[in-house]
Amino acid sequence: MSTESRLRIVWIYPDLLSTYGDRGNLLIIERRAALRGFAVECIEVRSDQSLPEHGDIYLLGGGEDGPQALAAQRLRADGGLHRAVVRGAVAFAVCAGYQLLGESFFAKGAQYPGLHLLDLKSDRGPSRAVGELAGEVNPALGLPPLTGFENHGGRTHLGPEAHPLAEITTGIGNNGTDEGAWRGRVLGTYLHGPALARNPALSDLLLLWATGVTPTPINDTWPERLRRERLAAVGFR
Repeated sequence: MSTESRLRIVWIYPDLLSTYGDRGNLLIIERRAALRGFAVECIEVRSDQSLPEHGDIYLLGGGEDGPQALAAQRLRADGGLHRAVVRGAVAFAVCAGYQLLGESFFAKGAQYPGLHLLDLKSDRGPSRAVGELAGEVNPALGLPPLTGFENHGGRTHLGPEAHPLAEITTGIGNNGTDEGAWRGRVLGTYLHGPALARNPALSDLLLLWATGVTPTPINDTWPERLRRERLAAVGFR
């Protein structure tokens, strides 16, 4: 965390990457941090602004091809997210934001360079992946099963330096076998829902990475009811 003892959450380019309600991830992590007694500062950075490098958690959402390509171009030119990650900041990205963290992604009929923050490449799949997405999380992360909604035309292929986030039980995710990726404190996923609303333990993992403090228990009656309902709907046992 910052030396001023505030948890700084940076929402990157909401004017380009906020198509599928992923701003909910910002609201969830802000609320869960505040319930643990953290002073929270939320910083929304538009695509015509410089990205601050002093954040603790950086959030990227989903978006369409044109905005995704433009976001990648501006983030590469800015360099602030790369420097923040090198410093040790947490980055959490969804869908289009997840793809642009890799080496390259497919948009507008062409392949575009990404940010090289995760060892992965994305291309166009044979069909669009739309529907519920669920899976068993990589045991190294110690999280319960993931649940969410996917809506993307891409397929993502992980290199040896990226760890899959989960093994698919329902949906397509990266490629029909695994879903998402992480390395260090950088984590990406195709999950909408929003992802952190349907997976509060994932939100708490990001808080742990950012603060170094194990989050204390809070009342998760309603989030857990939602999780049970959505996992049961896809026959998850």
